[in-house]
Amino acid sequence: MKTIIVKDLMVPLEEYATVSQETTLREAVLALEKAQMALDPSQYKHRAILVLDKSGKVLGKISMKDILIALEPNYGKLEGMGVLARSGYSPDLIKSMLEDNALWLEPFQFVCERASQLKVSDFVKPIEDSEYVDEKATLGEAIHQLVVYPYQSLLVTRDKKVLGILRLTDVFKHICDKIKTCEF
Repeated sequence: MKTIIVKDLMVPLEEYATVSQETTLREAVLALEKAQMALDPSQYKHRAILVLDKSGKVLGKISMKDILIALEPNYGKLEGMGVLARSGYSPDLIKSMLEDNALWLEPFQFVCERASQLKVSDFVKPIEDSEYVDEKATLGEAIHQLVVYPYQSLLVTRDKKVLGILRLTDVFKHICDKIKTCEF
């Protein structure tokens, strides 16, 4: 039986949604849509956009959640937001934050304005070392990274150059396909 490695399940960089760091948020959303339309209908949709520097090197990833946060500037005033949901705070407290911090009160017409003005470089986060996985790593190694860290995808590398992206959805589909072939 062949050992599955990361490269077997990755989406090559040229098939993924990528934009330059000077792209507007609106242009990034359009690039994501274009990349999704090019996908085989049996594939899962992309859930992030990769941001490239002028030389084509991957600088960061923008997730759907990152886009929503960028569109509401008052999120910048909140500290430790990511920890709140995992800290046992009640849904009522989380809901009160919406009102107390005036989140999402403006009409959604401002979303269009912000999306046209915001540059991807204004909110893209640099990639952490734990977001990389070597193309020859075993599927088990990649699964462990996806379970331990809060990522929906990992950047696949060869000699520190990004070749593609390993998405949690593709790993999960592979595991589910394997389970369906099990004989008892």
